[in-house]
Amino acid sequence: MEYKDYYKILGVNKTATQNEIKKAYRKLAMKHHPDKNKGDKTSEGKFQEINEANEVLSDPAKRKKYDELGSNWQQYQQSGGNDEGFDWSKYANRGGQQSYTYQGDINDIFGDTGYSDFFDNLFGGSFGGGSFAAKKKGRGGRRTAAMKGQDYEAILEITLEDAYKGGAKLFQYDNQSIKLNIKPGIKDGQVLKLTGKGGAGAAGGPAGDLLLNIKIIPHSVFRRENDNLYADLNIDLYTAVLGGKAEFSTLKGKIKINVQKETTADKILKLNKMGMPVYGTKDSFGDLYLKIKINIPKHLSDKEIKLFKELQALRK
Repeated sequence: MEYKDYYKILGVNKTATQNEIKKAYRKLAMKHHPDKNKGDKTSEGKFQEINEANEVLSDPAKRKKYDELGSNWQQYQQSGGNDEGFDWSKYANRGGQQSYTYQGDINDIFGDTGYSDFFDNLFGGSFGGGSFAAKKKGRGGRRTAAMKGQDYEAILEITLEDAYKGGAKLFQYDNQSIKLNIKPGIKDGQVLKLTGKGGAGAAGGPAGDLLLNIKIIPHSVFRRENDNLYADLNIDLYTAVLGGKAEFSTLKGKIKINVQKETTADKILKLNKMGMPVYGTKDSFGDLYLKIKINIPKHLSDKEIKLFKELQALRK
């Protein structure tokens, strides 16, 4: 029986973390998925091999058992041994833990599981916690393990206004139009799962999911921190000194803000509940913080310069 090097199949080191294994599997599965390589038997075989490797290395218990076998197999091979002489029975699954659900002819129950002989001998043909569903394939009665389709990932860019208002968003993915209802207050980096919008399942298995990563385009006015918004409020020198009204466009619309006299630059004004909606919570909002920026008048006339000098003299 041929030894399967699952680490080599996924292109990772034996010290690879679960996250590294997951990334390597996703990359290879996307490349060799049957949906993208219709009729290509080489890619189909590679896809099955990748899934088998991931099934073992992504499961700590299976990986531990496989590593134990691999270490002993390597020592045996280095001493000049070959496949035929190695005692596989020490590592073969002894049963007692698997449960099988078969969809098809009971007389065909002992056919091919869709995994290699190496996997079947080591783990008894089980996967996904010790169970598999299989169905008949073709006139010869071969069975293929039903597998869920590959999960896909995509990025959806939206504006801060979209995130504030929420609502329906239509986007194109993999030659299909998908309508997504976004809740107000959605955050940058938030992941939405669209069930059944991923790759097609194998042998009658369910379709995978589409994991949609939300990316909010940076805004020219507002900076967001959680549910709070931050921005600058530009006022003229005269309003800062004498007080008055300043107009500002929030995401809700334009408002008038009372500016107290003798307001200094960089002072922070807090506007309660004028920030972002709290995601998944009705009628709840963060706050808006406005930093005062004073616009100094330019291109002064002779008369204006004279008046400022008079003011300067009065202050002295």
